Formats: sequence, C-alpha cells, structure tokens
Amino acid sequence: MPEDDDHRFLERAIALARLSPPSATAFSVGAVLVADGIELATGYSRELDEKNHAEEAALAKLAADDPRLRLATLYSTLEPCSQRATASRRPCTQRVLDAGIPRVVIAWREPATFVADCVGVELLRQHGVEVVELPELAAAARAVNRHLDLS
Repeated sequence: MPEDDDHRFLERAIALARLSPPSATAFSVGAVLVADGIELATGYSRELDEKNHAEEAALAKLAADDPRLRLATLYSTLEPCSQRATASRRPCTQRVLDAGIPRVVIAWREPATFVADCVGVELLRQHGVEVVELPELAAAARAVNRHLDLS
C-alpha cells in the first residue's frame, strides 16, 4: 500500500480516536480496517461498550470469516494490546492473529501507563504480520490521550 494511503488511513483512525469517551483507566484509540484501498470497518475505544477497544470494535463489524480480512491492513493509533485488564476479553493482538490480518500500521507504542510491558508489535511480527510504525503521527495520536498521565 502506498505510503500516502498509510498516512491517510492512520489520520482517519486518529479522527476516530477523538470520538472515544475519555476514561481515567483506558486509552482513546481509533482503528480502521482497509483492504484494496477500501475502508471495511472502523472502531474507537468504548464505542460499543465501556471496555471496548478500537480494534475489537472494528473487527466486531465484520464476520470472523470475512475473506477480505486476510488481505487487510489494520490502522490503529496505538499498538494493539498484548494483555487486557478484563481477563474475559481477548487481547487485540490475538484478535488480529485470529482474523489473519497480514499488516498493521500504528502511530505509537503502548506506554507503561496500564501494562508494564506491552509486546503487541513483537507478537505480531513473530507470527509473520508486517508491522509499520509511523512515528510522525505519534504526537497527534498521543494528543487524544491528554486525559491520561503518559509520563
């Protein structure tokens, strides 16, 4: 996918993150699923319920066996989580792997605000997922999370 498309769809994810109701215990994240340059689904934190992650919300809008997922790129403003505080919910990294999504583009890595050592990027790469980081969009993605202590 051309670099311009990566920026465009990640900027769309940042706009979606702004729709997330602020929470003192969670990040505000936006996600966009794209295949062949076509937006398949979007999501943002707490869109469907108070514990919903952006990637989870976007994936919930498609059938688990949708063949387009095997060609898709997931754009997420934050590294997909590798563990969740809500043990009954699968981490977003596992959801990406289960869906067979081959490519993920993120703006920034998850800081140790809630999880000491998020390893989402590493897990995805270990399973053959191409992960692209666009650090030039990290400040915009972090800005949506001003309600949190990110130090």
